[in-house]
Amino acid sequence: MMIILNGHPHQTDAQHLADLVKELNLTGKRIAIEMNGELVAKSRHALTPISPDARIEIVHAVGGG
Repeated sequence: MMIILNGHPHQTDAQHLADLVKELNLTGKRIAIEMNGELVAKSRHALTPISPDARIEIVHAVGGG
């Protein structure tokens, strides 16, 4: 299915956000995911289905000071 990932079209077979995280090799990384304007808690990634044309933003957490 086609989704919008960080502002760009992206073809994926992922059914849930956790599948997309795995597909993108982001498992174990410090990330935040927003889908269709809503922040999705990490505990909900495996339970949150992805629909065609979903707008998903993935942000990497960066430390600093």
